[in-house]
Amino acid sequence: MNVGFFQEYAPVYLEAGLLTLRIGVIGIIGAILFGLICSLIQYYKVPILRRIVGGYIEISRNTPLLIQLFFLYFGLPKLGILLSSEMCGIVGLIFLGGSYMSESFRSGLESLSKTQIEAGKSIGLTEGQILRHIILPQAMAVAFPSFSANVIFLLKETSVFSAVALADLMYVTKELIGLYYETDEALTMLVLSYLIILLPISLFFAYLERRMRHGGFGTTSAVSGK
Repeated sequence: MNVGFFQEYAPVYLEAGLLTLRIGVIGIIGAILFGLICSLIQYYKVPILRRIVGGYIEISRNTPLLIQLFFLYFGLPKLGILLSSEMCGIVGLIFLGGSYMSESFRSGLESLSKTQIEAGKSIGLTEGQILRHIILPQAMAVAFPSFSANVIFLLKETSVFSAVALADLMYVTKELIGLYYETDEALTMLVLSYLIILLPISLFFAYLERRMRHGGFGTTSAVSGK
């Protein structure tokens, strides 16, 4: 192992890691919001939109992120739409992640008892209050394990961003291997970089899941008062 390689190129990996993390966070936040909207459309069975969402989910989940990125980066310019590499990465994560998040939230929504919703109506809560105080808190608690797995999955999917000339961790690694043939060192730095990003997030989600499992955040029904 060439120790000097680690010392010399650690700043390069740091910069690439911050770029990867920034795009990942923005894309995942967008995917969460988009997925939540899609799940609510399906839960409330909104006409027409429900079918559109169903079609989107099938297309998104059955095509690789790499193909989606190619379409955004190379295909859209044919239609006169130009997106930067960073924007392609963000839009690609939102498009892919939205479908996975939607299915996670939908499983949480469908697990709720209709009795609680009827109880909320009986005490005079509006539809918005029922959604905010009864439906969403419990649905999020049920969906949390798959939600956290999706976050980790989407962060790992950022490794394909290099295909659209985005200077992320994988792009930097391939460039350094091509220039200096320091394969072992470059790959070691790549693995360490992803571990530094993903391991704390994984441990944090595991901690939150344990707290929820033991009722640490009060995720039981707001109507029943349990």
